[in-house]
Amino acid sequence: MWELYATETILQILMVTGALGGGAAWLTGRAIAQTWRPYWHLVLYIALLGAGVRFVHFALFEADLLALASYLVDTLFFLVVGSLAFRVTRTAQMVTQYPWLYERVGPLNWRDRATK
Repeated sequence: MWELYATETILQILMVTGALGGGAAWLTGRAIAQTWRPYWHLVLYIALLGAGVRFVHFALFEADLLALASYLVDTLFFLVVGSLAFRVTRTAQMVTQYPWLYERVGPLNWRDRATK
């Protein structure tokens, strides 16, 4: 029978994947945006982060190291969190760095400032 997290408990998943990995994904997305790197750099770093978190599950809790489904689900979660942090940071950068050009529309978007 195929299960996504066969040997991990919910607490292990919440602590390692949610808190540790999610926090690292947020910081990664923020760092990529702050250094003005393109979005595809975030995707590469998140793929590595997914492998690292899978290794932590393996090393600490004797989970399956090569569980492809668990890796993909974890990495997708990290990509969502990292992308959110990237966009929030990039929006703040654009409206702070170029206030005469852009205005904030929401926490994730900006638009051209209307000329008066």
